Amino acid sequence: MDRGQAQPDEKEKDMEAYLDNAATTKVSREVRDLVDTVMETDYGNPSSKHQKGVTAACYIKTAQEQIAKTLKVEPKEIIFTSGGTEANNLALLGAAFANQRKGKHIISTRIEHASVYNPLLLLQELGYEITFLDVDAKGILDLEALERAIRTDTILVSVMMVNNEIGAVEPIEAIGDMIRKRNPDTLFHVDAIQAYGKMRISPKRSHIDLMSVSGHKIHAPKGSGCLYIRDKVKVKPLLYGGGQQKDMRSGTENVPAIAGLGLAAKQIYTDWEKKIAGMRHVKEVFLQEVMKLDGVTEHSGDAPHIASVSFRGIEKGEVLLHALEAKGVYCSSGSACSSNHPAISGTLKAIGLDESLLESTLRFSFSVDSTVEEAEYAVHVIAEELPRLRSFVKR
Repeated sequence: MDRGQAQPDEKEKDMEAYLDNAATTKVSREVRDLVDTVMETDYGNPSSKHQKGVTAACYIKTAQEQIAKTLKVEPKEIIFTSGGTEANNLALLGAAFANQRKGKHIISTRIEHASVYNPLLLLQELGYEITFLDVDAKGILDLEALERAIRTDTILVSVMMVNNEIGAVEPIEAIGDMIRKRNPDTLFHVDAIQAYGKMRISPKRSHIDLMSVSGHKIHAPKGSGCLYIRDKVKVKPLLYGGGQQKDMRSGTENVPAIAGLGLAAKQIYTDWEKKIAGMRHVKEVFLQEVMKLDGVTEHSGDAPHIASVSFRGIEKGEVLLHALEAKGVYCSSGSACSSNHPAISGTLKAIGLDESLLESTLRFSFSVDSTVEEAEYAVHVIAEELPRLRSFVKR
């Protein structure tokens, strides 16, 4: 092999394409610096009455204001959590326990994240009736089916705004209108973990009562998140102790993570249209190029950051995943939160994906940091690896 041929291989060694941003994002430099300052300098307990405690409490107040501004809600309606999972659990279990005298019927869908689905299964064991609605081939909830399902004893409807595996975007405003029309007493919870930062969200306009957010999806630290609870909505706390956060979530607040979440929320919604347009462009370039390869299909929703792609002739998507990883391309075989309990995706089953593709589907996800160069490099590596891996499949 001459030097002219060897040169691309040397370049590839230095290339990296991180396309797993739906699993987690890189913390922004400004957020990192703020977190360091809070940990090293302003490290007081926000419940303490001295100046370091007051300073710490100010970080929490500022973060509430920053997040509330992006949603056009009141700062007091923001409760900080350890992340999206806790926010979903607090919304579902807390609302169910607080409102059980009104009824025990809850509605959700078959494509929810495990942090929604599993709490609902627990409530089912505790005597609640859960209705799981089907979705169409694009992952979208049928509004007429929802209308038929809502009853006088329906206390809660929980629907994710953006599906974490395929990027389907649910008609949240129409769902909120439907719930309000059918039963004004039914609470509406939205899992916005994959939507916040990528979509404009108006809880007031969409009649959202509870909404979950995760920090590490928007360049904030892991272990940060919040739950929007509309004023006057009854939710029982899951944690009891010192009564922090209006008795809703006891325990000393994680001030560094909270401060980081607030700044990340402010950053992501600054020049938001430009950022999302750039993100969507990278996704579109990736899909345009990867769809030129043989035996490749995609079933991606309208979210600007998630591409779901199936590779015919590959028995296990994880085999391709690790082949790509070896060349610096990082993606996912589904929800990162389900990696400890591997199973065939319920979302892919729910949209009626061909059974032969259920285990050969990968998720590629983008952020404001993603580049066209990364997308093109990823497709280049996929094009190299597909024929090799397909040759190993038994005929």
